[in-house]
Amino acid sequence: MIKTPLCDLLGVKYPLTQGGMAWVGTAELAGAVSAAGALGIIGTGNAPGSWVREQIRALRRHTGNPFGVNIMLMSPSAEDVLEVVIEERVPVVTTGAGSPAPYIDRLKEAGAKVIPVVASVAFAKRMERYGADAVIAEGTESGGHVGEMTTMALVPQVVDAVDIPVIAAGGIGDGRGMAAALALGAVGVQVGTRFICSEECIAHISVKHKILQASDRSTVVTGHSIGHPVRALKNQFTRAFDQMEHRGLPAHEIEAFGTGRMRLGLIDGDVENGSLMAGQIAGLVSEIKPVKQIIEEMMSKAEAVVSGLCRSSVI
Repeated sequence: MIKTPLCDLLGVKYPLTQGGMAWVGTAELAGAVSAAGALGIIGTGNAPGSWVREQIRALRRHTGNPFGVNIMLMSPSAEDVLEVVIEERVPVVTTGAGSPAPYIDRLKEAGAKVIPVVASVAFAKRMERYGADAVIAEGTESGGHVGEMTTMALVPQVVDAVDIPVIAAGGIGDGRGMAAALALGAVGVQVGTRFICSEECIAHISVKHKILQASDRSTVVTGHSIGHPVRALKNQFTRAFDQMEHRGLPAHEIEAFGTGRMRLGLIDGDVENGSLMAGQIAGLVSEIKPVKQIIEEMMSKAEAVVSGLCRSSVI
């Protein structure tokens, strides 16, 4: 069995964390991931603190295993969510869309491991200086908010730049991706899109089928002009959004156009007019399976790949 320092840091069986996906990273999914031996993460998005508290307590009724909460720092509810996370003594906190530097000390005093998502070496080094326990080096292949560097290029550079553990994310959906991440020096992986097509994920079945139908070129990044690039499955919404950007419309008009689109797509199932955040690995997903099976197959494949490479002769 593959065991890395991440297992000891987080108290988990497998060196694998679930991405903190807004709207679909609920107690149902995160609880199933944690119960299976990995680290489930509740995705807060723009949700209020009261909802986050309910999700934390629902997850704890499902499993006593470690779990995490992802705080999107650009959310208007971020401060509220932070207080809830501290009060509920959540064991792991991941952050995105901003710097958690002002909050790291308080979170650690409450017993949380703090793991920011980073998209550059410079930001990873800053987070280490501020006391982060690890970082998630996320390549542009991932779904949702993205940076510019690919996972293959980003991860080893971050590994070389910091002394804290590095988790690889972006474009990882099976055991081959995990083995590759470990070869780059990561101590584990974060997986998002693959878990949308799990039986426990509350994403609308139409969204799951849209991912199953995806190819390698089925995603697109929009939002560069407003400073918030996002990767999602191509549909009528992304095409309209892209056209608005190319026409040079004001940022507030473009942002207003996107308001409410995630729920419309992921929960209501409008796969043409909603925002379906998913990574490039969507083209690799071919089945809807239970979380436990997804994780066990991923770990088994990773072990087989690593073992096979060890047996291979290099000429």
